[in-house]
Amino acid sequence: MTGRLDGKVAIISGGARGQGAAEARLFAAEGAKVVLGDVLDEEGQAVAAEIGDAALYVHLDVTDEAQWEAAVKATEAAFGPVSVLINNAGILHFQSLHKTTLEDFERVMRVNVTGVFLGMKAVTASMVEAGGGAIVNVSSTAGLQGLPFLGAYVASKWAVRGLSKTAAIDLGHKGIRVNSVHPGGIDTPMVAGTDPGAPFYQRLPVARMGSPDEVAAAVLFLASDEASYIAGAELAIDGGATTGDLGIMS
Repeated sequence: MTGRLDGKVAIISGGARGQGAAEARLFAAEGAKVVLGDVLDEEGQAVAAEIGDAALYVHLDVTDEAQWEAAVKATEAAFGPVSVLINNAGILHFQSLHKTTLEDFERVMRVNVTGVFLGMKAVTASMVEAGGGAIVNVSSTAGLQGLPFLGAYVASKWAVRGLSKTAAIDLGHKGIRVNSVHPGGIDTPMVAGTDPGAPFYQRLPVARMGSPDEVAAAVLFLASDEASYIAGAELAIDGGATTGDLGIMS
């Protein structure tokens, strides 16, 4: 590795598995100190132990403002001010719109949107102390288009997209860059049981599912100083899924 994140201190929500764990491993390999936040304590502690002294696990329910504040304090105590935040935690809910309960809709919004808002709010003062920083909010291709049976999830991911743009404006003069990434079909526990050989994936310009490591590489770029003039941007990591109607001429 080349030390692309040397001197950086990163908090990664949803860091116990999937994309978050891949980001934590890559960030540490590139020189960052990483704090993994999650509600999956056993899995999160195992990832932190695997990484070693450059990692710390904290229990973090992203819908709880006090737990965000505690996570920032733990990070500062262990490694110093926060310079990178990856708002990765999220949940998925499949259901047609008219059958989606208000409770389920609000649960998805609390984790996927309120969690992102609280994370950005919690780290701002620490990033200012660090001399600036980078925030990457993990949205989805569902934040770039509509998808069936995913009303709550789509609403939440469009909200993350818009919130990221506003945060880029509000925080830019504090030296904090905010961008969003929009993964498509990525092989993570969130979509366990998905057939990687399904026709949808075979029709993509890049005809397969993506891997958590591929998402982590893109997030690493936006978190690094290589992306120093990128703010308020949207990066799709989707094998070309959002290029258009892939079956329109078939």
